[in-house]
Amino acid sequence: MVSVMNSNSFMAVLRRWKFLCRLTIAAISCTVVCSMTHAEGQLLGTAGVGPLEGGSGGGISPWATLAGYATRDEWAATATISKVDVSDFTLNAASVALNYQNRIELSIGRLDIQDKSGGEIIRQNIGGLKVRVLGDLVYDKLPLLSVGLQHKSLIDQDTARAVGAQDTSGTDFYISAARAWLNGPGNRTIFLNVNLRNTEANQLGLLGFGGDRGDRHWLVEGAAAIYFNRHWAIGAEYRQKPDNLSALKEDDWNEVFIAYFPSKSLSFTGAYLELGSIAGQRNQNAWYVSMQAAF
Repeated sequence: MVSVMNSNSFMAVLRRWKFLCRLTIAAISCTVVCSMTHAEGQLLGTAGVGPLEGGSGGGISPWATLAGYATRDEWAATATISKVDVSDFTLNAASVALNYQNRIELSIGRLDIQDKSGGEIIRQNIGGLKVRVLGDLVYDKLPLLSVGLQHKSLIDQDTARAVGAQDTSGTDFYISAARAWLNGPGNRTIFLNVNLRNTEANQLGLLGFGGDRGDRHWLVEGAAAIYFNRHWAIGAEYRQKPDNLSALKEDDWNEVFIAYFPSKSLSFTGAYLELGSIAGQRNQNAWYVSMQAAF
């Protein structure tokens, strides 16, 4: 990545915090304008913890679930902040999501990456839409099935152009299915989620979209978790990645996480990620922390 970071780093951090504050205020405003009551209809822990790209899901990919705990007669909103500290980079994410009657989820978010050596900050805006199509996570004969999209647009475009990306904005489309078994092995709740994603994003879009080795691909993502009780869960995620740029190899992502749900209003997640090669730097293993507030 091109080294252009200097004394402006403080202002960049300040802008990120201002952006998070605006997202949080927006979520609270939606609660007030829509006369939303506290959504309590779903089981604790079934709302996910909020992926880096916003909306409802795990740390590295969305799930079929929708944000918050709203049922068909309720609204819900969430605000999430996340930080990933890998060997050579830091990733910061902030997002809010709105769930309308457990049918439609709208989300907006910001994802930033910075070279620890003082290099460039790359910022990306992400808008998401997810629709629950059929089924239920627990009580229906059919698994919960949702379809969604994520439109991503780079604010800082120089690096993407320099590495040979075809575009600086793009849209991911995905199909997601999830199921939870309340009385699984050892009388524990078991959760599974599988995604099929169509994407051309390089490193989530932070390095642009498409390249000399291709553009759109159908890729697989998966997540599994076991709930030891109502408040604690441990699990793993996998995300297949495209490899569009011959100049910069891109590897699949793996994650092991532990999540704590003290209440339906708050959740905390800690994880260890293996992200492979990012922007030419190999062995980018990471610690990930995330906090989500639900309204």
